[in-house]
Amino acid sequence: MSKKILIILGPTTSGKSDLAVKIAKEFNGEIISADSRQVYKGLDIGTGKITKDEMENVPHYLLDAVRPSEKFDVIQFKKLAEEKVNEILEREKLPIVVGGTGFYIQSIVDGLVLPEVPPDEELRTKLEGKSAEELYKELQKLDPNRSLSIQSDNKRRLIRAVEIVKTLGKVPDLEKKPKYETLQIGLNLDDGELKERIKNRLLERMEKGMIEEVEKLNKEGLSFERMINLGLEYKYLAYFLKGEMDKKEMIEKLNIAIRQYAKRQKTWFKRDERIKWFRPEENKRILELIQVFLNS
Repeated sequence: MSKKILIILGPTTSGKSDLAVKIAKEFNGEIISADSRQVYKGLDIGTGKITKDEMENVPHYLLDAVRPSEKFDVIQFKKLAEEKVNEILEREKLPIVVGGTGFYIQSIVDGLVLPEVPPDEELRTKLEGKSAEELYKELQKLDPNRSLSIQSDNKRRLIRAVEIVKTLGKVPDLEKKPKYETLQIGLNLDDGELKERIKNRLLERMEKGMIEEVEKLNKEGLSFERMINLGLEYKYLAYFLKGEMDKKEMIEKLNIAIRQYAKRQKTWFKRDERIKWFRPEENKRILELIQVFLNS
């Protein structure tokens, strides 16, 4: 079987997971998650992780792969994802990479050769003294492109991104060695529609027990500091549970933060002219394009 893989991407709440399952059932596929937080065990409701029932018996990989206390980066993702892609191809099935973490997806599509920069503890100590907002502004100056693909409130990832640039002395010029022929399908919604989806899904997650999920994680040993570093839902829920903001303020600020992240996701993906964009309901057109890609 040729080394063809399918990518399903787009901003948060655009319907990637549901579409991926439909495609997998239609084309004998298996799914690899490209989400920087769904890789963690126990981060389920907050990240919108697909449930067992929603998977409809389609195999999914790189979900619940590491403990939330552990560090996980694009280098680890690329290694594990390529291993799974190759295993799926050997079974003569279609690998489908699904997610919204732009840098993870690019690492597979372009076969990026990523620099393995060792930790600089002295620099990290200095960066730890800065707020996430300060780190994000610094990253925007050092590497504007990288800043588009990162959560602006994820302090740990921001520190690592700044560390890489400062250690290397410049923004790394990443070598590209693509291993696969890829078709990238992007799901697109207008800003007003996306804004409404984000708001509604956040309220649904609150009803499903997102607060209780975070309380459980904390009781099991995940510190509030680590949750803050994980960003978005876990950051603001940690502030709420610590008593640093009330529920209304938490929901309002989290809603804004998710919208800002979705905007950065769209900006990142729009730079890649190879992506074929569709609205989520255009299933027929999407399936026809995939069929042409697989038969070519």
